[in-house]
Amino acid sequence: MPVDNQSDSVGIIQAYLAAMEARDLDTARALLAEGFSMTFPGTDPMTTLEQLIAWAKPRYSFVTKTYEGFDALQGDSGMATVYCRGTLGGEWPDGTAFSGIRFIDRFELVAGKIIRQDVWNDIAETKAQA
Repeated sequence: MPVDNQSDSVGIIQAYLAAMEARDLDTARALLAEGFSMTFPGTDPMTTLEQLIAWAKPRYSFVTKTYEGFDALQGDSGMATVYCRGTLGGEWPDGTAFSGIRFIDRFELVAGKIIRQDVWNDIAETKAQA
């Protein structure tokens, strides 16, 4: 699926994030390009959604995102870059709720598929203060 404009890119990212939050891994995986990689705070690059879930399991029971905005850029080479920003809420493994943790995700898309995801957030700092 070619990405013709910035709104297409944002829609792909929104669909991916919604699928991940719902744990609809088949839908999320269908939006990923061959060679996809993702990096979260303190991790080496991961290449499968299952790696992400295994990494996250001891850190929190679940996470939801509240979006403050999406910013899309279209490059000359056909690559689109989408940033999304907002706050995280969820539950620590002990059942305690958390909210208001800021995040930024950066995605790269080629030919309508996500090739790269980079994540920045304050979850470790917030957990350390809890």
